[in-house]
Amino acid sequence: MKNIVLRAALAAVVLAGLCRPALADDKITIMVSGIEKQIYLPAKLTEQLGYFKQEGLDVELLSEPAGVQAEDALLAGEAQGVVGFYDHTVDLQSKGKAVESVVQFSQAPGEVELVSSKMADKIKSPADFKGKTLGVTGLGSSTNFLTQYLAVSNGVKVSEITTIPVGAGNTFIAAMQQGRIDAGMTTEPTISRMLKTGQAKILVDMRSPEGTRKALGGLYPAACLYMQTAWVNSHKPQVQKLANAFVKTLKYIQTHSAEDIAAHMPADYYAGDKDTYIKALADGKAMFTSDGRMPKSGPPTVLKVLSAFDKNIKGKTIDLSKTYTTEFVSAAN
Repeated sequence: MKNIVLRAALAAVVLAGLCRPALADDKITIMVSGIEKQIYLPAKLTEQLGYFKQEGLDVELLSEPAGVQAEDALLAGEAQGVVGFYDHTVDLQSKGKAVESVVQFSQAPGEVELVSSKMADKIKSPADFKGKTLGVTGLGSSTNFLTQYLAVSNGVKVSEITTIPVGAGNTFIAAMQQGRIDAGMTTEPTISRMLKTGQAKILVDMRSPEGTRKALGGLYPAACLYMQTAWVNSHKPQVQKLANAFVKTLKYIQTHSAEDIAAHMPADYYAGDKDTYIKALADGKAMFTSDGRMPKSGPPTVLKVLSAFDKNIKGKTIDLSKTYTTEFVSAAN
């Protein structure tokens, strides 16, 4: 009789295991648009600080070199979230896709338009972009969006420039060294690496809120965690835990030095120069939000920028209230 009871109990345990929710509910995959870039530092830092595990989450961070590739992974169902630029949510709404930012990491792009030192006497502002070849991380990426806006807002038509995808880090540096691009948009630590060697000079600096206002006319909310709205609505407990973890990280960034933060990052993120990495982080910390909330003036600036050149958005009604939510960060705070 005892054996029969034990077998019945074992069968019940096995059946319960087979009937557990799908793995997608237990494990969350987040695609980062270049995980080693400082603009996306909150993603890896959250993992390193153990905040995902504190929330009971099993999060896998993957990386794609450009935001457009990370976006594709989300739409294909390969990832549940993307750490990338908020402007993708606006662009995707114009294409009939419902995607929203659930935690806003930054209020400035953290990007710089670098000009090759060999071309610095010919390209003194974006007004000189006509006929030039400009590097971006990927076609359809946020660097491509911002490059086109800088051209158009300075009297140069999109058809008068050539943008080519060169990624970031070593591939970006090689493209400029080889003369394949005259100028290009990139982030830290690539910026500091090129300035240190004298191979490039700063043309437009959007690493701070002040520099962003000067270049784009207002705050430009950039790095964020964005997800498909349908997934957010059907997985609110998981999204809340993600928001809790990321908000903790943003508060950590605000209350700790660049040295403290860098100490938690993998050594290969320093690109061989830890001191330069720390200095760049110290100079760029102001781009990050303190609480994960969307700055109210930000979305209209993003819409203005995209509307200046994007045919998908021109003439269309975009509901900005559907491109982000503060529900989860408000609860986290």
